[in-house]
Amino acid sequence: MSVHYRKASPSSMSNAMLFLMLCKTGLRRKLQTFPGKMVNTVYSDEEKGIQDKESKEETILAMLGIIGTVLNLVVIIFVYIYTTL
Repeated sequence: MSVHYRKASPSSMSNAMLFLMLCKTGLRRKLQTFPGKMVNTVYSDEEKGIQDKESKEETILAMLGIIGTVLNLVVIIFVYIYTTL
């Protein structure tokens, strides 16, 4: 059973590039005609306080996750060393 590989001909490569360019222009046209609007929102002091609190909570949780990961690695290393002795 033989496997034949063939090189892509320049015409098939140009056809693929043409297809990609058509997809790109079609997508660009759809994005330009999208009827979305930018909306500016004004947050009250209470909402800003809530967002700041949530941001601090997320930071603390991220740090706890990193610390937990490091501690797990340390435990794995000690267990590996203990079992190989």
